[in-house]
Amino acid sequence: MGRGRVELKRIENKINRQVTFSKRRAGLLKKAQEISVLCDAEVSLIVFSHKGKLFEYSSESCMEKVLERYERYSYAERQLTAPDSHVNTNWSMEHIRLRDKIELLERNQRHYLGEDLESMTLKELQNLEQQLDIALRHIRSIKNQLMYESLNHLHRKEKEIQDENSMLTKQIKERENILRTQQNQCWQQNQNDYVPPPQQFQPPHPYMITHQASPFLNMGGMYQGEDQTAMRRNNLDLTLEPVYNCNLGCYAA
Repeated sequence: MGRGRVELKRIENKINRQVTFSKRRAGLLKKAQEISVLCDAEVSLIVFSHKGKLFEYSSESCMEKVLERYERYSYAERQLTAPDSHVNTNWSMEHIRLRDKIELLERNQRHYLGEDLESMTLKELQNLEQQLDIALRHIRSIKNQLMYESLNHLHRKEKEIQDENSMLTKQIKERENILRTQQNQCWQQNQNDYVPPPQQFQPPHPYMITHQASPFLNMGGMYQGEDQTAMRRNNLDLTLEPVYNCNLGCYAA
């Protein structure tokens, strides 16, 4: 026999009420997560306990985006269903809301610039300092990332230029070797094809002619051709040697 329907009413016992709240809250959050995953739906859940403690769940990363979407949708629905008498009132309320939001943004901008800080409390100044520190760390992180990417790009560019320079140097050396080889081949071919011109006979110069020994006059000595044993010498031995090596055959005759 199944259980009967449980009457829904406030639990008077505080302990039982707290235990039931914890169990039902966990089951509700679990069901919200399941419907978000299974059905690919955007789910947001907000629960306040009887003591005012907040429990929330959002399928998105930020609950505020879902709430803003809900406000735009509910406002559009109200505009479609509301009578014409309430149109001007709604526009006035929207104008006031946008004006307050603009003032808040302008005040925050002045605070970020270090202006109008006298009216802020110690806690607000601490929150502002924390926000500025977070923003500064984020800015430095982005800056370091950009510098690192720029350095990597420059290193890659340098390597490409070095590779291109090495390739050009290699091509130049190969071209020089080819030209040197071609020049050597041309020189060898010219040496092989060279035929020396025929040498023409040139008579020697008269002063370069070697004359044969000629007879000379020996005064007071022996005549050339006489025997040494029959040579008679006078007391005055005069020998005339030729100053010029000329032919004296005529005088011998």
